Amino acid sequence: MYFAMADGLASLPDDFRQILADKPVGWELSSRVVQPEVRIGKEGSGFALRLSGTRIVRGEKKVWDALGPDYNWVADGNVIRPLPHDTPSIVRQMLGREPPNTLSFPDVIRLVRLENPDVAVTAEDSVFFSARSLAAELRSDQEIPGLQATLFPYQAQGVEWMEQAIRHTGGLILADEMGLGKTIQIIALLLCEKPDTSRPALIICPTSLIANWRKEIMKFAPELSVLVHRGHNRTGITSGLQRAQVVLSTYDTVVNDISIFTSMTWSWLICDEAQALKNPDSARRQAVERIPRQMTIPMTGTPVETSLMDLWSLADLAIPGLLGAREDFEADHPDSEESAQKLARLTDPVVLCRKVKDVAGDLPERIDIDLPLELGEELSRRYDEVLSETLEKYPVAGNLVATGQLQLFCAHPWLQGAGDPDTDEDAEMDQSAGMPLHTPKVERTIAILEEAFRNGQKVLLFAIFNRCGEIIREAAQGRVPDAYWGAINGSTPQKERQAIVDAFSGHDGPGCLVLNPKAAGAGLNITAATVVIHFTQAWNPALELQASARAHRRGQSEPVYIYRLFYEDTVERVMIDRSQWRRELGNEAVPVSTRDAHDLSRALSMRPSGEK
Repeated sequence: MYFAMADGLASLPDDFRQILADKPVGWELSSRVVQPEVRIGKEGSGFALRLSGTRIVRGEKKVWDALGPDYNWVADGNVIRPLPHDTPSIVRQMLGREPPNTLSFPDVIRLVRLENPDVAVTAEDSVFFSARSLAAELRSDQEIPGLQATLFPYQAQGVEWMEQAIRHTGGLILADEMGLGKTIQIIALLLCEKPDTSRPALIICPTSLIANWRKEIMKFAPELSVLVHRGHNRTGITSGLQRAQVVLSTYDTVVNDISIFTSMTWSWLICDEAQALKNPDSARRQAVERIPRQMTIPMTGTPVETSLMDLWSLADLAIPGLLGAREDFEADHPDSEESAQKLARLTDPVVLCRKVKDVAGDLPERIDIDLPLELGEELSRRYDEVLSETLEKYPVAGNLVATGQLQLFCAHPWLQGAGDPDTDEDAEMDQSAGMPLHTPKVERTIAILEEAFRNGQKVLLFAIFNRCGEIIREAAQGRVPDAYWGAINGSTPQKERQAIVDAFSGHDGPGCLVLNPKAAGAGLNITAATVVIHFTQAWNPALELQASARAHRRGQSEPVYIYRLFYEDTVERVMIDRSQWRRELGNEAVPVSTRDAHDLSRALSMRPSGEK
């Protein structure tokens, strides 16, 4: 970072007072002390510090670099100008134990944030280039050994940026917009920096995402071993966690088992849906903070939800101390636009936040995202009970009725009907059985809605049972931003349906239109929506295809994200497989009914509880 020593400079002592005493030949010595300044610039993948002298000449700032931080003078041509004689000791004190030529980003932020330092600190603009800008300049065609997928160009750039950045930060925040593939980028990153079983990677996520993470890792990185630590699949000793390269767990499990999670050092700490950690006073945030780790990545599409303290909480988790103490941060950063802009300059280099519009050219028109979910212990037991009770009650037509009852249960355990999706669209709700409002499927739906609404997107939510819309809206109260809500189902008069679509499309802001695919699966063009959620699955795959086509059709100018939420090891897994079979077959002449007997038998043999 320092300029090459010119002839004669190398032989001069670093203390100006000694130069003054020796009076070297060929040099003019100034008696006017110039102002010292520490300047920080980019150096390779890290940062370096320069000590300079500055002076205002006819309104213009002149800057001369010292030969190093131990020099208290600068050379201006053949003139040697002194700095305050104690400048080197002050700079050493500011640096602490950090070498001046290999500063990390947290070191830079600490120096920049010093209040009233004896030596002024400035940082070059390159230091605060946003992660988005830096990632866009990287290669987009590199292959990642072991990854069983082809990354979109922006995803490959994101992986390379994270791999480079984490080396000199120790942490970062992955905040790409919903649907841009944060999960596969993390999986690819783990393949670049493979964890060892002695120090595995820990991925913490909501319970509803455990199944999806496991599926994605096994699909895209089969060479990585995976261990799930939750429920009955828990160990009580450290060595029990050191049996795989990647350990998956939930936030609640981490809180309960914090003693074992803190008894070892993890190579990676990945926190999915990290908005769950925005409150620094919460038990889960305090538990996660205690986990020893080498590298940390909170993942969230909404790093700031309600206040700037959300960002402090995530940034301090990723890079402890980056934004200073909490009390100082609260005093210095009130929730204002000016404060947010000031804060963005410090955090943009470590927060990779890209919007769909930023990378739309890299995306296909339609992106299908399957989200497998786990029912959990309590709901799994009840699922098995519903199956057994129905088969016992209807010994003749029990198989068909049971399949319908299980579809109802998977939609929501409050729903009660005859077990026939064709007649149970208006199923009643019964809350007396003690089943929860917030099921894994409801929680995942709210998370998608929350991020979509914050990004100003409109959502189509398809559910065969009409009461699902009421359940989701009740569960979402106080959780999602204000938005338009509407519904179209079989009881909606035909002449009113287009007016509802027009109101939804014309609303200035985010919105959710809850649709029964049987009533809205054809004839409606709803291209204002860019997110589609299939909350329930259909036994007939054609219903799903027709429903998705409401948003993904001619006139749609943006990529459409289509989410299918389903419970693993239930009737919904069979319906997903039927739909996938139809899509891959590519022959519409083959009726899906040819699979009915096999699929019905398989649906009734599945047990989410694992019991046979």
